[in-house]
Amino acid sequence: MSKVQNAAESLVLIRVKNWLEKVVIGLNFCPFAKKEFERQSIRYCLDSSELQADSLSHLIEELALLDSDPSIETTLLIYPQNYQQFDDYLDWLTLASSLVANGGYRGIYQLASFHPDYCFEGESSGDPANYTNRSPYPIIHILREASLSRVLSNFPDPESIPQRNIAKARQLGSVALQKLLA
Repeated sequence: MSKVQNAAESLVLIRVKNWLEKVVIGLNFCPFAKKEFERQSIRYCLDSSELQADSLSHLIEELALLDSDPSIETTLLIYPQNYQQFDDYLDWLTLASSLVANGGYRGIYQLASFHPDYCFEGESSGDPANYTNRSPYPIIHILREASLSRVLSNFPDPESIPQRNIAKARQLGSVALQKLLA
């Protein structure tokens, strides 16, 4: 791997970690992320595969790694070059979700989605609420369902998290959120 490639990958990881720290944790969009971030139990994995089949293989490898290593709580699959168009990303997410559901991982893992142009269905692209799922790069977050169930059972009113996040994002506004994401 060349120095230029290493530098580019390092920059991607720095941007993703800054986003986690400033937006996801800083704005408390995910009240469970701080613990895992501080424990360093989040795996950051870049996928620059040119072929979708290779990205599917990479996803399968990540699921197998999570199966074999309980010290990794969660994985962020980061796509710094692929799926830049939101519709292409949604197509990829559908395929990845199908692989999880039909590949023997239903009830074990769940996927969460983040994208620089994330837009909730039925919302305008300018709605600040979209920033709850906007990230510096297209990302698939692989979550362990057992861990998710455990933390949600100890959290008061977990169903209110999305609405609280939307209200906070709208209160802050798009300009402030764009600055945090940059």
